[in-house]
Amino acid sequence: MCFRFAGRGVVSAGFPFRERVPSCPGESTVASLRAVPLFCVLAVVPAALPSCITTQRVISGLQSPVFATHSPHDNNRLFILEKEGRIRILPLTGGGLSTFLDITALVRSTGSEQGLLGLAFHPDYVTNGCFYVNYTAQPDGATHVVEYKVQPGNPNAADPASARLVLRVPQPQTNHNAGWLGFGVDNNLYIALGDGGSSNDDGTGHTIAVGNAQDIDNNLLGKILRVNPLGAGDDFPLDPDKNYVIPLGNPFVGIPGDDEIWAYGLRNPWRCSFDRLTRDFWIGDVGQDTREEIDFQPVSSAGGENYGWRLREGSIANPAPGVGGAPPPGNVDPLYDYQHGNGQFQGRSVTGGYVYRGPITELQGKYFFGDYVNQKIWSLTKSGNTFVDLTDWTSQFQPDVGAINGVASFGEDGQGNLYIVDLDGEIFRVVKTNPFARAARSVSQSVGRFLGRSYDR
Repeated sequence: MCFRFAGRGVVSAGFPFRERVPSCPGESTVASLRAVPLFCVLAVVPAALPSCITTQRVISGLQSPVFATHSPHDNNRLFILEKEGRIRILPLTGGGLSTFLDITALVRSTGSEQGLLGLAFHPDYVTNGCFYVNYTAQPDGATHVVEYKVQPGNPNAADPASARLVLRVPQPQTNHNAGWLGFGVDNNLYIALGDGGSSNDDGTGHTIAVGNAQDIDNNLLGKILRVNPLGAGDDFPLDPDKNYVIPLGNPFVGIPGDDEIWAYGLRNPWRCSFDRLTRDFWIGDVGQDTREEIDFQPVSSAGGENYGWRLREGSIANPAPGVGGAPPPGNVDPLYDYQHGNGQFQGRSVTGGYVYRGPITELQGKYFFGDYVNQKIWSLTKSGNTFVDLTDWTSQFQPDVGAINGVASFGEDGQGNLYIVDLDGEIFRVVKTNPFARAARSVSQSVGRFLGRSYDR
C-alpha cells in the first residue's frame, strides 16, 4: 500500500429476506424487506444504522500514525506508532501525550511503505516487561523485529539499551514490508511479511518460477511466521539474524519448508488481528490491480494455509500475464474479497481491522475493516464458512471534529474500544452517543461474491 493522502454471502436468491437492524435506546428496530430474483448476484438493501453510534476524535497533531494498541491488563493508555520511529502514549483518563520509545535514528522511513510498522506486547508483559517492534532499518531497509523492555519502575518509558534482535529479513524493494505483529493464544509471536515489493511478486529479489510468496524454502517473504522469542535456547545459534525458538507445532517442522512459516501465499498482509474472544485470526491482504481480500483462520487451525498469491488474486486467478493460474495445493480462498473501483463496496487498498468486542452491544461480533485509498469503513459478520451483514459505516462514522481521510489502521484499547488511525495525524474512537441519524446502506450477498483487489500500501 502506498501512503498517499488524498464471497460468498447469505443465501437469499429466489425468496424475500428480512434484515434486522439493531437499534439504540429510544429508537425502533427497523426491518428492511426485499425480494431477490434468482438472477441477481447482489442485493443492496437500504437500512438505517443505529444513529447513536459514531466516532469522536481523541487526538490530533500526530506525525504519520500507523497503529494503535494497548498493553496487557491496561485500560488507561493507548500506545501509538508514528511511522518515523516513535511510540507515543496517550492517557485515556486525561493528561498529555508522552514518548515511550524513540528509535528514529534506527528506522528507515523514506519510502512510503517503510518505517516503524508494528508493535506487540508479550502476554506476560506485566511481569517480564517485554514488547516487540517491527520496522524497516537503516541503512538498507531490511525488516527488523526487535525486543525491548520497559524501564523498571517507569511504566511510561522503554529502555533503549534493552534492544535484542529477534529477526532480520532483507527486503529487495521498499514496498510490501507488511509489518504487523501479534501474540496468539499460544503465547507465540506472529509476524506478517509482504512479498518483497515491486509488482506481481516478480523481478529482482523474487523467486523466478513462483514468486516469493509461494516459495517456502529459505524464503520468509509473503508469509505469516510463528516463533517463540522467549523460548529456552536459540534454534539458530549460528545465524545472528534469527534469535528464537520454533514452536513444535509449526506446520513445516520436520518436512520441506521453512520451520518459521505458519501461513503463506500473501502479498502484503498489512494489518491482521486476533479476535480477543474466540482467538480466531483475521488477515487483511493488500492486492495488486484487481482485488482486495480478507482471510480468516480459525483458532483450531494447525497452520499451513496457502492463500494463493501470486497465482491467485483474491478468489480469482491473477490476471497479470504469465503469473496467474489455478489454485495451488492447499489454497484457501478469502472469506471476502472486493473489486477495485469507486463503488460503495469497492476500493484499492484494504486495511484489516478487528472483530468488535467493546462496550457497544449493537456492534458485538462485527468485523470492522476499511479501504485506505477510497476512505471507506465497513463491517461484516462471519457466519459458518461465509459472511453476512456487509455494512458501510463511512457516512455514519464522520467524526465530531476533524475528518477521516485515510484509514491507515484500526486499533483496540484494553476495554475493546475500536479506534481508527488516520495517517493525517488523527485518531478516532467509535462511540455510542446521540448524533443526528446518518444515511447508511447494508448489503446481503447471494450467489456471487464481492470481487476486490487492493492498492499498494
